[in-house]
Amino acid sequence: MIVQNMHDALSDVLGAIDARALFSVRFAASGPWSVAFPAPSYLKFNAVRRGAAWIIEDGAAPRRVEAGDCLVVSGRSFTLCSDPKVPSVPASKVFANAGLDVTIGDGSDFVLLGGSVNLDTVDGSLLTDALPPLVVIKSDDAGPIGWLLEQLDREWNGTAPGSRVACNDLLRLTFIYVLRAYLAQDRAQHPGWLAGLADNRLAPALRAIHADPAHPWTVETLARLVGQSRSTFAERFKVTVGASPMDYLVRWRMRIAAARLRRGDEPLPRIAQSLGYASDSAFAAAFRRVLMESPARYRSIHRASGAGAR
Repeated sequence: MIVQNMHDALSDVLGAIDARALFSVRFAASGPWSVAFPAPSYLKFNAVRRGAAWIIEDGAAPRRVEAGDCLVVSGRSFTLCSDPKVPSVPASKVFANAGLDVTIGDGSDFVLLGGSVNLDTVDGSLLTDALPPLVVIKSDDAGPIGWLLEQLDREWNGTAPGSRVACNDLLRLTFIYVLRAYLAQDRAQHPGWLAGLADNRLAPALRAIHADPAHPWTVETLARLVGQSRSTFAERFKVTVGASPMDYLVRWRMRIAAARLRRGDEPLPRIAQSLGYASDSAFAAAFRRVLMESPARYRSIHRASGAGAR
């Protein structure tokens, strides 16, 4: 069986969780400085444009970041500083009523462009859980990211019409390239679908599932697709992705269904059929097993709470 690459898993997930990159701040500093950031409720995405600094995760050793490096932070507090010995100031004080351009001292030593990646409030964990709390992509591994950041600088410093929108779009594209650079590294120590995509012996199976989630996939057909025995494939998939192939398939189908239930008015039978379920009852049983609610109640709850707006 040949699966055409009409979809790819990363694009599918970013679409499902409605990932939106928003340019938020330019931070410049000089002299001794240290800013303590609380654990973000979304992904923080930053690019170092000048100089160097230290980033300290809560409970971890300091890491040096330099011009050209990109940082993705999620779910954990951190401190950014010129020297780990400098006492930190809460970010709430540094950025209070400061707008889009914040400067400590004359700002000549260090410049950071910062943004956020806002995610679906329900399904955003699909990405955050697949990433470690801190991802640092060094400039040597950045590929075309350097060019994108140069364009981001130009848009930020220029006065062309639409520059704010251009900054957001460039930041989103840069974020995708950062995820690609992350995938190019060996990340098996952090199980998840991103680790599966980074594994050439598993990626074809994940791409096949995302290209056609309604297909009646079995462990055997997926194993044949990647040229492995059933047992070898199943074990490697479980260890790397953190779920069995069939569990991943069902959970991905339910992610798709849940997003459509929150955001639209499609009849349940149509959603069930489009995801490969011959009966509404089989779809409802799978949905309850994964989401702990019936599809109808799930739609009602999330529509009432306003989650369907995203």
